[in-house]
Amino acid sequence: MMETIEYTDRGQFFSGHVACAGCVEALSLRVILNTVGKDAVAVVPPSCTAVICGSYPHSAANIPVFHTTLESGAASASGVKRALVAQGKNDTTVLCLAGDGGTYDIGLQALSSAAERNEDILYVCFDNEGYMNTGGQKSSSTPLSAVTGSTPAGKTTRKKNMVEILAAHRIPYIATASPSDLNDMEAKVKKAKGLRGTKVLIVLIPCLPGWGVADNSAVKVARLAVETGVFPLFEVEGGIDYKMNVTTRSRPVQEYLSTQKRYKHLTAENIATLQADVDDDWQRLVNRCG
Repeated sequence: MMETIEYTDRGQFFSGHVACAGCVEALSLRVILNTVGKDAVAVVPPSCTAVICGSYPHSAANIPVFHTTLESGAASASGVKRALVAQGKNDTTVLCLAGDGGTYDIGLQALSSAAERNEDILYVCFDNEGYMNTGGQKSSSTPLSAVTGSTPAGKTTRKKNMVEILAAHRIPYIATASPSDLNDMEAKVKKAKGLRGTKVLIVLIPCLPGWGVADNSAVKVARLAVETGVFPLFEVEGGIDYKMNVTTRSRPVQEYLSTQKRYKHLTAENIATLQADVDDDWQRLVNRCG
């Protein structure tokens, strides 16, 4: 049975935004902004989020939004937080809302530096596994074998493991989240908001045009990613303590791959290789969780 969604909308994300019809990044933004509340500031580097939020003076977010450069998301968020603290506003949440291009690639240096300093920010990466609003090119978050605008025969390298990179910084909190599991997402945002220091939430966002999925299927694809173990839901505290939020896999990886045009070129041998990779990564995560 599907769980009952306990999320409550508090008017922190407006309709009329320009996300693609059926985009689950808009859904995730709605949950995250309403969970964080009104005492917050968002820092947004160039990304789908920047397009969805809109440019000044129009915004889909009911909090102040500061648009910054692609490489400096975490640095800009750090500066905003320090400025607020200097004004005595220690409890105002500073969000950095970035894509995987601005997190895994171009913004990694700034994020690593902020994590090393343990800046008191909540960094959210909407991971659609590519540069999806500039032509759908590959990023280092793009999975093995996926077709993109710059890998027409399929990507030849594996997806960067951002969680383990951040865990090595020993920051207070890192978690994965999915628009298929909104209660889990809300709980993780609440937990992160209650902690001091650098917190990172990586949200899987199936991209309708970039992945080649139907307009009404993004939540289904995100759920399959969780159920197959392609995108496990888990959290890491202090860089050491791993906890799985979904502890079972109920479907083969092929069911997830078959929903997306970016994998339609795969052979049975390719699919078996990807299944073996997912099996290995899952077992390694289980071992880390004890």
